Amino acid sequence: MNDKITRIFQDWPRLDPFLQQALKEDAVFEDVTTRALIPDDLTARATLVAREKGVICGLPILERICARFFKNLDPRIMVEEGAFTGADSPLADITGPAGDLLRAERTILNFLQKLSGVASLTRKFVEAVSGTGVEIMDTRKTTPGWRLLEKYAVGCGGGVNHRMNLRDQAMIKENHLRIIAETRRIDETEAIEYAIGAMKTLDAAPRLAVEVENIPQLRAALAGEPDIILLDNMGPENISKSLEYVQEACAAGAMRPTVEVSGGIVLRNVRSHALPGVDRISVGALTHSAPALDIAMNLRLTL
Repeated sequence: MNDKITRIFQDWPRLDPFLQQALKEDAVFEDVTTRALIPDDLTARATLVAREKGVICGLPILERICARFFKNLDPRIMVEEGAFTGADSPLADITGPAGDLLRAERTILNFLQKLSGVASLTRKFVEAVSGTGVEIMDTRKTTPGWRLLEKYAVGCGGGVNHRMNLRDQAMIKENHLRIIAETRRIDETEAIEYAIGAMKTLDAAPRLAVEVENIPQLRAALAGEPDIILLDNMGPENISKSLEYVQEACAAGAMRPTVEVSGGIVLRNVRSHALPGVDRISVGALTHSAPALDIAMNLRLTL
């Protein structure tokens, strides 16, 4: 997990507007049902319970919502952030006005369920490649506005963060090459050579990744010695062949690039892609398709 992610909960002024917007969209302070049915002087205890096993993520957000927006709520956390818990595990108790607990319930659960879901799915992928030395990485396929939090959740699940945004790292992708090939009237391999050359003329050349889909593209990319080779949608057989070319290039004196694999990778086939020589596997599903972890909030009145 990169430094920007690890510092996420040291920068509440950046996150508070995001939390405030989540509360605002639920109109928590205009809860007509609670206003009509629940007396202001009632106090209660809410217990957060994980109904299924998984990695718990987002507990600092629970604490911040209470401290910043519901100051009469007092949370007591029972598990560590990033802990793997079993089904029916209590996660936290929150005490305070019953009305405030009802108002804050859905927003708190939305954050915890979503982030714990991302962390839990990531852990499954990490476990699936255990012992291979291959890292599981996220992508930029994140929910708009949620990127920082979703990448944090990937880290909680044992995954590694890819670039945060388009500024963090250069990546020559299929559509870049298509445009170059069409405008310069050259083929795809020549487009790769041109693109790598152009990137290396920058005054402060960033780390460079090149996405390839076949062996001719790979050979052209290796000749330019990029930092990262991304083997996209190639499948285990072609990945194995590609790794032979990477090894040959290194034996000839070329710099060894980091080898990343992506495309069409799911839990049932991820280990078959974790071949010797592969450094990391990037999986968009970690963030764009993670199911929410089932977490409940159970209320009871206190005397």
